[in-house]
Parts: sequence; C-alpha cells; structure tokens
Amino acid sequence: MSRPWCQAAKFASAALAVATLLASCGSARPHSADATAPAPVSDPAALVDPLVGTASGGPVAGGGNMFPGASLPFGMIQWSPDTPSQPAGGQYAYRDSSITGFSLTHLSGAGCAIGGDIPILPLSGAVPPDPSRASASFLHSSETAHPGYYAVTAGGVKTQLAVTDRTGVAQFTYPSSGPARLLFKVAGSANGGTDATFATQGHDEVTGSVTSGRFCNRPNQYTVYFAARFDRPFRGSGTWDGGGWVTFNRAKNPIVGMQVAISYVSVQGAEGNLAAEARTWDVGKVTAQAMQAWNHQLSRISISGGTRLQQEKFYTALYHASLDPTLFSDADGRYIGFDDRVHTVASGRSQYTNVSGWDVYRSEMPLLATIDPRVAEDVASSLVNDAAQGGALPKWPVANGYTGVMNGDAADLVLADIYAFGAQGFDAQSALTDMIEGADLATGRGHGWYVERPDGGLYIKDGYAPSASETLEYALADFAISRLAKATSDIEDATTFAQRSQNWTNVFDTSAGSVESRNGSGAFVPGAGSGSRSGGFEGDDAAQYTWMVPQNLKGLVRGIGGDKAAAARLDRLFTRLNAGPRQPYAWQGNEVGLGTPWVYDSIGQPWKTQALVRRITSQLYSLTPGGEPGHDDLGALSSWYVWAALGLYPQTPGVPMLVLGTPQFLREVIHGVDGPLTISATGAGDTYVKHLSVNGVPTEHTWISLGGPARLDFTLSRTPDPSWGSGASDAPPSFGARPVRFPPSTGATLALGRSSVGLSPGASATVRVKVMSGPATVRWKAVLPAAAAGVSVTPGQGAVVVPASGTSADLVTLRAGHAAQAGSFSVAFTATAADGAVIPAVHLRVTVG
Repeated sequence: MSRPWCQAAKFASAALAVATLLASCGSARPHSADATAPAPVSDPAALVDPLVGTASGGPVAGGGNMFPGASLPFGMIQWSPDTPSQPAGGQYAYRDSSITGFSLTHLSGAGCAIGGDIPILPLSGAVPPDPSRASASFLHSSETAHPGYYAVTAGGVKTQLAVTDRTGVAQFTYPSSGPARLLFKVAGSANGGTDATFATQGHDEVTGSVTSGRFCNRPNQYTVYFAARFDRPFRGSGTWDGGGWVTFNRAKNPIVGMQVAISYVSVQGAEGNLAAEARTWDVGKVTAQAMQAWNHQLSRISISGGTRLQQEKFYTALYHASLDPTLFSDADGRYIGFDDRVHTVASGRSQYTNVSGWDVYRSEMPLLATIDPRVAEDVASSLVNDAAQGGALPKWPVANGYTGVMNGDAADLVLADIYAFGAQGFDAQSALTDMIEGADLATGRGHGWYVERPDGGLYIKDGYAPSASETLEYALADFAISRLAKATSDIEDATTFAQRSQNWTNVFDTSAGSVESRNGSGAFVPGAGSGSRSGGFEGDDAAQYTWMVPQNLKGLVRGIGGDKAAAARLDRLFTRLNAGPRQPYAWQGNEVGLGTPWVYDSIGQPWKTQALVRRITSQLYSLTPGGEPGHDDLGALSSWYVWAALGLYPQTPGVPMLVLGTPQFLREVIHGVDGPLTISATGAGDTYVKHLSVNGVPTEHTWISLGGPARLDFTLSRTPDPSWGSGASDAPPSFGARPVRFPPSTGATLALGRSSVGLSPGASATVRVKVMSGPATVRWKAVLPAAAAGVSVTPGQGAVVVPASGTSADLVTLRAGHAAQAGSFSVAFTATAADGAVIPAVHLRVTVG
C-alpha cells in the first residue's frame, strides 16, 4: 500500500498533544455552510484504506482483526491473504512478512478464529515436503489494497485479486524461472478442516470442499465447497492429505488466470455461482465493477468539507461497517438451513449469516437499516428462517449453525432495531412470535445443545439472572420485544415486556450506586474485580456495565443519586478512554461502552458528550494499521465511528431516535429509507454546539426522532455553551414502564472473627460475629446442617446496630456435646438489614474429633 503511514502517525501524535477536549481538527474552521460549500465526495471508495485495523492498536486494544483483501458489500467471498500469526477473523497481521495463502472466507474483526477457508498459495518451484506449511515472503511496499481488489508480490509471484458477490478472479504472474504452481490448502481453515476433498475436473478445473467451524470453541460446524477454473489447461497435478496442487507451463505465458467460486450447498452450487457471476478473466474489469459497487454503497452517506484525513477515516469506517453480515445463498437462491436441509429464498431475496448480534445491535444494525434497508430486511428474514429451521433465534449465527456466543438474547434487539429504523419488509409477526417464545422459554423445537436464554427460568422467577450483565441484556431484549409488539399493535405483549424491561432495577445496588450481581439468596455479591464489587459480567465490570440501561437512563440516574452524582461518576470513568476490562474507567474498545459517552445528553451536560466523542474519534481511531481501539467485531466499532462523525447516535435499541453530538463535516446527507436526513454545520471543525434548528425550527433538544425527510442546521463553536441543551425537557426520553423501585440494599457486610474451629466432644469455642460498614440495624442467624448433630450455637441469633463506617459484634459459643459425632461441616451465618436487604452469608468450618 502506498499509504504514507508516517504522515498519519505524525498527525495522530500532534492530536494527542493538544491539551484540550477539542478534537485534532477542531482548531481549524475550514468552511461555513453557505453557497460556497465544496461538492460532496464523488469517489468515496478511493478514500478507503482496507489495511486499517490489521495491526495491534495497543496492549488493551489488541488487534483490530480486520482483513485487507477483496470483498464486496456483504459479499459471500472475502479473498484475502493469511499470514503466520493468523489473528482471529481476519487471519492477517500487518507485522508479519510472509503469506501462507489467499483464503476465500473471512470475518472482519471477529474475536474468535473462524473462516480462512480454502487457502490458495501460488509458488514458483518444487512442491514443498509439507505443502500445508508452505509460505511466501513479501514486503508491504509491493502491496496494494482497495475496496474489491488486492495485489501483492510474494515469493516472486505477483498476485492480483478481485471479486464479485460469490466469485473471485485472480491473475498470477510468475517469475521467468521455475514451475508455475498453485497449492490448494483445502484443510487449512482457521480452525482446521476435516473431510477435505480436492479433485481435478478435466484439464482446467478443480473442485473440493472442507468442513470447519468451532467458533469460540462451540460445537458448530459448516461445510464450504469451491470450484476453480483456469484460462488454460494445467500440465500436471497432485494431492496430499488435506489439499492438492496444479502446475502450468509458463514458458510461453507466465500469467495464469483463475476464476473461483464458493457455495455452502454443494460443488454444483459453486459451479452455478461461477456460471452466474464469473463473466471475464480481466481483473481490471472486475475491479472497476467492484469499485462501482462500493461507491454506490458508500455514497448512501454523502459528506462535504472536513479535512482529507477526516474523509478517509469516515469512509474507511463505513467500508468496514459494510462487510458483514455476509451473503449465504447461492445465485439460484439455494442455501443450507439450520436443519441441514437445502432451502430456497423467495425471488429477489437473499439469505445472510454471520450476524454478530451482541456486538452489532447497538450501532451497526440501526446504520444498516437506515442506509441499506433491503439488506437489513433480508438479514431479519434470515434470522426468522434460522429460527423456523433450527428451533430458536440465534444470538450469533455462523454459517448455518448456532454458536451461543456472548450473553443476552441479541436477536431480539437486532430485529427490533431493523424494524424501528425503517427496514420493515420482513415478517415482523413471525419475528415477534419467535422473540416471545425465546423470552418465555417456549422454544423447544429440536435445537439441541443451544439455549437461547441460559438462566432464563431464574430471570423469569426472580426478576434477575445470576449474572448482572445477563440480567441487563435480558431486560434490554425484553424492551426490544415490547417495542416491536407495540409497532405491530400487540398491546398485551407490549405491556408485559415493557414491565419486564425494568428488571434491570433488580440488580441495581443502591448502597454501591451501581449494577451488581446477586446470589441465590438475593444478596448483592461482594467483591470480585478491580473497579467492581462483584463478578458476573461479560468481559467488563460494574463500573462499565452500570450505564447499559439505555431504555431508562432517567431511572438509572435516579438510582445513582441524580444528575450531579451521575456526572461526577462519568467524569471519573472517562479519566481514561480505553482502560480495558476490570478497570474503574472507560473501555471504548468494547461494545458495552459505546453508548456511555452519550449519557451526558441525558443529564443536562451535552457539551461533555460533544467534547468526549470528538476526543475518542481523534485519539482512539486513526488511519493506520493499528487504528482501531479494539476488535471491530464485524463492524461494531466502525459503525460507532460513522455515527460519531455524523454527530448522531442510536442510543435506545428499538426506538427510532438519535441523540446528538457534533457533526464533523460541513454538510452530511444520510440517504435513508424515509428520505434524506440533511445535516449542515456552520463552523464545521469546531467541537461544541451553539445553536441548532430542526426543519427550520430552533431547538435545544439533544435528540431527534426519525420518520421522514429532515434537516438539521448546526452552528458550532470552539468553546462550550453549558446552557445549550441543559434543560430537563431537552434530554432524550426514557422509557420506564413503572415507577423505579430498587431492591433493599445495604453496604453492611458480615464477617467472622475466625474461619474455622476444632472441637473435642464436650468442649466449646467462641467466635465473634461482626457486622461492618453501617449505618444499619442487622439481624443475624446461625444455621446448622444436619451433620452438626450434638453441636449447638449460643445465642443462635441476634441483632446489632452498626454505626456509620463502624463495626458491631456479638460473641457466640459453639459447644460439642459428649455424644457429638466426629466429622467436619459448615455453619452458615445469614443476615438481613432492617429494610429487608440481604447481606451475603459467611461460613464457619467446624471439625469435631
């Protein structure tokens, strides 16, 4: 790639040095919104850098796990180089200096290995002793990457790749000496392959298949088939266990052309895709078609003004947000379903897969539904098809199988998002039925090991699951169900699930002012992670997860202690932007934190959202290989950047509402399903909102509702205006279905003066029962098991008054009778506060002998 990385790095370093909350480009005011405004970007695909996200973004961010190879928007085939480090999903690490093959399937930024199917490696020379381990060295100076096209010289062979939706065309230019050979490492998938086949068909075609899977070590699998044909006969071929090779006579022509297609149905399906889409051997012509397709996709959002770097970052992010989910049905409409049977989609529709639900429901799916409703509708229909064939909605489908990856019930949120943001051309009633059955644990139609809502029974019975993050996810999924039910006039279910969506309150510990896990007795669980009193969180901790209540931020803020208390908590959280897990600071490289910077809009301090979002986009994202703050997870982080640069964010799943930040560009037009949303910004480049009109009417609301063409006219400033948008009526709406009621909670803890005692028959010992961290009035009780026959505790219960930050204690005596049997057991000491709050129990180990 000819990218001047040093220039981009120098720019980023300068931005980091700015001792202000202004973004790196905030010091310049390049344009005003008037008749002299520059024209919209006319060739956005030319601004995209596919190498962004292919290197580590730092010790916390890790690798973005993206791939630089050729793909179309949401295409089935992603033809890209793999390198020895093989990072998950993308299979390519920018730091590596050799290529192990050009495989046909990838996922952009996945956190677990998958894909990397059918690596193809051109070599000049003899067949290696172990072809499966062969590689070819390369330099980045020989590498070129554009949307839909990739080229590199590795091992002396120049490889050029371009793609259609289901096929690819390659041109391999071999050196003047040595055999011209292609290795097909059929068994070389990212997670290994089984049942790998390779066969020649005549003298100019090869076919085969491989079975792989086990995404995130789950028991899922899929089979992918391929067919490849050449522009001239090969003169020799051979096989090894797991692959095969062909050789060409390069004496008269050192350039070998190849067309390849994949299918998840059969080899015949791959050959059918070749017949339907592979119409030329000309890589340049296919590249031009691919660039045209990408320009059509990227132009769904047009921008004017801003710096060249801002434009490149924006369209690179939109590019990455448009790679997944991926096409799964063949050109004839056939696909393999979750029941392992072949199905056919309706004419004009497509089946999609690789929907990273937990990651993408927050920002990717609202974006997709807004700018590409036809694909979004097909994605929704695909999930409904999956449920019909497999028995339940999948939360993270890969190919035609469940994975169960991540907690919660993300398909509910994906479906509600798609419908709410205007892509309504799918069977919403069937989707709602599936969502309700999954939420009520009524899906038992043969989906085997997969459980849509683990611990769902406990969640229904108690109002919370053992995991705090699971509870938040289920409550938010219930909110999504209520929104789709309301939209389809199912008032009864809308009411029921709106009530259930407030179950987040059941894991809010008012004594800690945060979300915490609770044990089987109902007690909030003390201490497991740095920055958190408790465990029970998917990856993050209480400090980061507490803000994940977008359906009722007003109720959450009340529990924290009001706007000022919430602001102080947020200010501390954002002392660091990307601290990683188990830290009392923000982690913007993980999806849980994507909505948190926008919470200031809900507490009367929108200028902090404006500054913070600009700070994140300038400091954590860059146009370099390490330019992502974490795993992109199939467009999750990239779609957040797109929204952030536009000055908008879809805060509440299932609600067609956008909360506001600051637009980066002079003019932005989102060509949505309901008509264009046009945004202009006088003073573009500055950070803070000074004035806003919506459709010509001045407003200080920090949110807008969608539903038809609209125009937003911003006037921006270099200095914050704390009064703008600070009124209580300016905040985005919250959706509390009932008055917020939190469970009784106390900061008091129970402890014992010793952890174990030993007693001889007839002997006794004393133990102090201590209650700490009041103020509280606490009743405690000793509970002896059946194995404690002959042992007594005196007194067996008591009550203490604990002063603020103090300790009170009772002294108890354990006595073993002369007839007590030898053995060991535990005595449980339980406690409750006067308001009914359950205090975690402690246990005393007793040995009689």
